Amino acid sequence: MSLDNILTNWSRYRKGAEEGGFHEYEHQWGMVVDLNKCIGCNACSVACYAENNLPVVGEKRCGKNQAMNWLRIERYWDEPDLAPYEAIPTANVDAWIEGNPPAKKTELKPSMPSSYLPGLLEQDGQSFEQRVGFDGTKSEFQDFGASFLPMMCQQCHAATCEPVCPVAATYHTPDGLNAQVYNRCIGSRYCSNNCPYRLRYFNFWSYYEDAWPEPLHMQLNPDLSVRDKGVMEKCTFCIQRIRVAKDKAKMEDRKVIDGEFSTACVQTCPTGALVFGDMQNPESQVSKLWSYHQVERGKTKQNKENKELRGYRILEGLNTDPSVLYLERVREV
Repeated sequence: MSLDNILTNWSRYRKGAEEGGFHEYEHQWGMVVDLNKCIGCNACSVACYAENNLPVVGEKRCGKNQAMNWLRIERYWDEPDLAPYEAIPTANVDAWIEGNPPAKKTELKPSMPSSYLPGLLEQDGQSFEQRVGFDGTKSEFQDFGASFLPMMCQQCHAATCEPVCPVAATYHTPDGLNAQVYNRCIGSRYCSNNCPYRLRYFNFWSYYEDAWPEPLHMQLNPDLSVRDKGVMEKCTFCIQRIRVAKDKAKMEDRKVIDGEFSTACVQTCPTGALVFGDMQNPESQVSKLWSYHQVERGKTKQNKENKELRGYRILEGLNTDPSVLYLERVREV
């Protein structure tokens, strides 16, 4: 950056996030996650693995905090008093499912139908309990009452991961995304330590050597590379799909149309809990949801006229200005 460039553009470089930041954004990709629709099926996470060539590192490495998942489903049991269900015998499976009346916690019994439907789940001469090692004891977790929180990179506009990178491998794109240059990354992990959401992942090993044994290597996505050890990586909002959509729109001399593409997680979600789009397009579905729930960018605290609206951003008080809006789960009281 030359001195003349600084003198000419200093005020523009110094614009805060509340003023839109330095960039003159081409797009501002954002997401909405409706927690009321999320059933914790992990389909989004699996789609992310397939789309972005993520290696399966295995249970042992996950236990050593060496997990590699750009999108994780956090699980919470925030209804500890929700009573489990006790099975009652009927001759019909559908009636058995619908006929489970709530029971007191002290009356908890294993909610396994096989004892009432002998032979239905037997296999190789073993009952269902024998095959799965179920001995009738209580589970470590509740049978019911879990809530789920999909966590992907929040694509912060005031990202704390960007300024700490010593080699500028982490930067802000004209689309408002936090991008990562793999070939420039030296693995200092400063960005990971500075991310309040813990959504950056480090390649401790050369996972590509054994993560996709034949024929699994045939399912690798050719639109992006696999990463080697010593490199930090993260969710990119499927930037390869964004580039294809932008290139196609440019060749056809038009703007990107809302809904003409989506990220892999949004495309796969069976309940429609995830919505993706351009927040600079006021007609996009994601823009309308942000507007409806009265959540604005560049603020550390939202002043809503209607306090009943469910929209919120995680840790927005830290002034990270995330691009992911969550809609709070509604519970029956």
